[in-house]
Amino acid sequence: MAEKVLMKGNEAIAEAAIAAGCRHFFGYPITPQTEVAAYMSKRMPKIGGVYLQAESEVASINMVLGAGAAGVRVMTSTSSPGISLMSEGISYIAGSDVPCLIVNVERGGPGLGGIQPSQSDYFQATKATGHGDFHMLVFAPSTVQETVDLISDAFDLGDKYRMPTMILSDGLLGQMMEPVILPEHKEPTDDKDWAAKGHQGKRAHNVVNSLYIDPKELEDLNFKRFEKYKHIMETEQRAEEYLVNDADIIIVAFGASSRISHSAVDMARKQGIKAGLIRPITLWPFPEKFIKKHVGHAKAFLSVEMNMGQMVEDVKLTVKDEKPVHFFGRTGGMVPTPKEVLEQIIKINGGEC
Repeated sequence: MAEKVLMKGNEAIAEAAIAAGCRHFFGYPITPQTEVAAYMSKRMPKIGGVYLQAESEVASINMVLGAGAAGVRVMTSTSSPGISLMSEGISYIAGSDVPCLIVNVERGGPGLGGIQPSQSDYFQATKATGHGDFHMLVFAPSTVQETVDLISDAFDLGDKYRMPTMILSDGLLGQMMEPVILPEHKEPTDDKDWAAKGHQGKRAHNVVNSLYIDPKELEDLNFKRFEKYKHIMETEQRAEEYLVNDADIIIVAFGASSRISHSAVDMARKQGIKAGLIRPITLWPFPEKFIKKHVGHAKAFLSVEMNMGQMVEDVKLTVKDEKPVHFFGRTGGMVPTPKEVLEQIIKINGGEC
């Protein structure tokens, strides 16, 4: 059995990306994700990879586009304000059908905000990362081990569907240390028949581009891309269920909030309240299938987030007024406690326990 190693979340992200065959990293330091870049700066030169600290997040995401267009596995990491700066480049990447990995270790906002953990970039990640009609796969780990495991999946699915993928972490997961089992290393490859990497006279030129002057051509391409998105929504939804089959009150929470909610569910059960937890692992596609199958027996849903209410809108769209959907959140870098979540469960239960 593979040996467990105690690692900080951010450093585990970097090592897992290397294990997945990533040999190109472009980024810019920002708290609380700087350890990802710092780790890559030490490891990449030793394994024949490329590490480059760009002059800004704007520059780094365009370097990612260039490397991804050449067919290599490439990633960047940043924190909330950095994603805002990258938004134009991410749209170009999606419009060029180029796979890459983007890591967002969220911090409090808006504006410069603070460096404490937050989940206030849910809308940005799932609905409005950049201009135009596009989506990207968004994964929300809840442990350092799951972060490691999802890195490889993100790269593989990005390559499969030719689209950008995101790991939506936060300052809590990025800074904590947990034991992890690191995956076996994959050999890097750039064997992609669509990539712009030179053809040696053996094939036609490949052009990686997001500019289309003919509106009909662009419309047809968007229609085709959204057929792919429809397939992804049907086949790639992921979530974890905990004590939901007989639950009257079902919490929906992702990432760090799900860890807190898990404890609150246990506390509620000890008090005789039938609570359960659905933990979305994919935020896009949103795992509506996992929620819909429990709408019939649940009496109410509670969305627990570290923001002012974002994922709760997707929960409401899924439940469709069939049952009440409540929200509890802390913001600005404040982290909810299991006791606070339990108090909300008791309140929804009619104040009875």
